[in-house]
Amino acid sequence: MGSLAERAERYAEEWLAVTLPRRWRHIQAVAIKADRISAALSAENAEILVASAWLHDIGYVPELVSTGLHSLDGARFLRTQGFPERVCGFVAHHSCAVFEADERGIAKELAAEFSEEHSAVTDALWYADMTTGPDGQSLDVADRLGEVRQRYGPDHLVTRFWARAEPSLVNAVRRTEQRLADYPM
Repeated sequence: MGSLAERAERYAEEWLAVTLPRRWRHIQAVAIKADRISAALSAENAEILVASAWLHDIGYVPELVSTGLHSLDGARFLRTQGFPERVCGFVAHHSCAVFEADERGIAKELAAEFSEEHSAVTDALWYADMTTGPDGQSLDVADRLGEVRQRYGPDHLVTRFWARAEPSLVNAVRRTEQRLADYPM
């Protein structure tokens, strides 16, 4: 059957490679980055991080959309597929999803269904996502946030929630950069 990360990679490829090829490029790069930095974590946490990175955007698949909050829709799907609750929680809450849930009026629903963990694993997942562009290119977090603003425009829900989330996202990226600086790789 393989490791959890291998299973996550297979699921992500099966659901995203053909349906959403641009999103698939982003996910591949996020997962590669997560794998690279996972050495700074325990083996168990490294496996959870890499699996979560492979699956973090699965909720964009059109057949899985129910609320419009891709993180929640993806986490719900993954739960039905037997993925560990921790992975589901990381997917549900990745990259400050609570702010988008609030914009959509479903923050209580998100919080009731999935636990949010505040840890080095959370920071590492957000780091991998927030320093990877839509085509898989590496970006500084400020450039990534700027790219999103440009792509969605000033009045879009995504732009509004990312403006609220920006301090938390930047702090998670900076904490991860510090952890990596302190860890000889």
